[in-house]
Amino acid sequence: MTEHPNVALIKAGYAAFAKGDFAVLNDVLAEDLLWHEPGRNQLAGDYRGREAVYRYFGNLMEATEGSFHLDLLAVFADDERGVALVTSAASRGGLSVKVNDAHIFQLRDGKVVEFWTSQPTRTPTTSSSADRAGLNESTPAHLSSCRPIRWRRRRTAGASRWARSP
Repeated sequence: MTEHPNVALIKAGYAAFAKGDFAVLNDVLAEDLLWHEPGRNQLAGDYRGREAVYRYFGNLMEATEGSFHLDLLAVFADDERGVALVTSAASRGGLSVKVNDAHIFQLRDGKVVEFWTSQPTRTPTTSSSADRAGLNESTPAHLSSCRPIRWRRRRTAGASRWARSP
């Protein structure tokens, strides 16, 4: 069975990202790309356009002191969509994190036109070294410089059981 062309495209994008090869990334990413980065940190948000995404990449490298990298585990794609399973890793200030992610791509005319990332979530009662380091359950662990979320019980009737402390 031959590899779908969009599998090759996505793999080429990861190889180019690893090398900082913007010429190849220009061939992979649409000029009007929409990039969604979840979380509550200085890098979270939607990035519109390839240049905005490249600025995000620069900010990501700055926030992780140049240590951010991805290990590509598997890629699946058809004519319109792709999924890459990756391990994201970075260190900062003596702390290291490694997170399994799923990257989701919308593809059109041989280019990535939209991107989402999905990480495992944590419940309010879990705690890990990443949480204590300020990497909370809704923030991509490799991106955060936020303080940890502190959870407290709500005492009001009918309200959600958990609330964020200010």
